[in-house]
Amino acid sequence: MSSYGLRGQYETFCSTALPGAAPTTQKLITSLRAFLRYLNFAGESRDDLALAVPAIASWRLAPLPPCLSEGELARVIAACDGTTPGRLRDRAILLLLSRLGLRGGDVAQLCLADIDWSNGTLKVTGKGRYQVRLPLPQEVGNAMLRYLDCRPRVGHSDHVFLRSRAPSTPFASGDGVSSVVKHALRRAGVEAPVKGAHLLRHTAATEMLRKGVPLDQIGLVLRHRSIDMTAYYAKVDVTLLQSVAQPWPGVNS
Repeated sequence: MSSYGLRGQYETFCSTALPGAAPTTQKLITSLRAFLRYLNFAGESRDDLALAVPAIASWRLAPLPPCLSEGELARVIAACDGTTPGRLRDRAILLLLSRLGLRGGDVAQLCLADIDWSNGTLKVTGKGRYQVRLPLPQEVGNAMLRYLDCRPRVGHSDHVFLRSRAPSTPFASGDGVSSVVKHALRRAGVEAPVKGAHLLRHTAATEMLRKGVPLDQIGLVLRHRSIDMTAYYAKVDVTLLQSVAQPWPGVNS
């Protein structure tokens, strides 16, 4: 292989290696190392240049969890004010997501039989058919009752939330619930990094943390199997982090 051909192949590779997400960059690095090892094996390079390609740092759960501020959440919920079945349904859905941290799929699968009105609890079936009973806050229960009073009468479905357009059928998945959140964000004029149901789940966890709820209790509400998942939210408690952060060497602060 001529030096021109080698340079041309390298330039072609570099032109595709644009900065991106860590997994994409890691794949490019792996490909580059394989290419350099091939050159060494083929005798085109006396040194194993693959050893000179550095690795990239990639930390699990490194980004901050996307969430709404208290004011933004209030605006999004207020965007569902009204007396139409659609607005009452949307308000009840947003409160379930933001107060209990439910997943979109949890809300889509919620059935009337899952609600224990006398004891004020809600049975939620999450991932892996894992079931748990959560307390039903008064505000959320009231919103659900107002919706159920005008909910379309569908004899063959026990699902709580139905589509507002005929035929009134249950949501097929959590995607329909995420669509409710997206429309509410648009009506409220709130810009968010993500726009699905999980945004309000993150918001619920963040609000609980800011109000002093311990991580293990937040994990119970969110139904996390590992405390590591709940610890993902600890980084948003800036006040607590400031109290334990050590000064940077050589910097007065």
